[in-house]
Amino acid sequence: MTLDGIEALIASNYYTSKTGKVDKGYDSHKVNFVRYADDFIVTADSEDTAKEIEELIKSFLMERGLELSESKTLISHINDGFDFLGWNFRKYQGKLLIKPSKDSIDKITKKISDVIKRGKAWKQEDLISILNPIITGWSNYHQSVVSKDIFSNLDNRLWGMLWNWAKRRHPDKSKSWIVKRYWHDAGTRKWIFSTKEKELKRFFDTKIVRHPNLKLGMNPYLDKEYFDLRRYKISLRGKANNLLNKTTIA
Repeated sequence: MTLDGIEALIASNYYTSKTGKVDKGYDSHKVNFVRYADDFIVTADSEDTAKEIEELIKSFLMERGLELSESKTLISHINDGFDFLGWNFRKYQGKLLIKPSKDSIDKITKKISDVIKRGKAWKQEDLISILNPIITGWSNYHQSVVSKDIFSNLDNRLWGMLWNWAKRRHPDKSKSWIVKRYWHDAGTRKWIFSTKEKELKRFFDTKIVRHPNLKLGMNPYLDKEYFDLRRYKISLRGKANNLLNKTTIA
């Protein structure tokens, strides 16, 4: 709640017409403010404008006994990109692409690695039970951005970790014995880390579902029908993609 005034402060400085009326249509410096809890970004048409806004925000926070974190505050060109809420925003040859950030990828890799190290003596089905919600949660969060190649790379990393896990358990067994023990085929799919009861999920199995833009004039408390319909359409799109994928494989 303390940070709620930042948007009004920016609007009063950059969205004001000659008559003093605040209207975003008068924004000549392409200034936009986006915030989630205490994380926020500001866009601008130039580095100078960005620095002006940074000073405004510093003054705003100082009055409330707060300050910007030096380690987390960055002024960057869109061609160099920036991270926000676990994603990297960057333009490649003029096209904006949003991908999972390197930091987010490193964190999920470490989390999975730590689980597998802790589970060196676990049963295979117990390890699968712990890993599946981690894989599902992370891939669902990132399924609306450019993630397919990253999903595939994470599956390769995971396979390598599980192979080491299996080899450590059976140092005297052959590679073919280890494969038959822990990896199985199902239909057209091969090399599935599974038991008779459980199967490890893959990042790559999560379908990319593009997130439709919000109508920014809508209020979640006043326009409940709009948000209910929006959630329903997003849900249908995800189910349709999964059905299409199963049909194609069959």
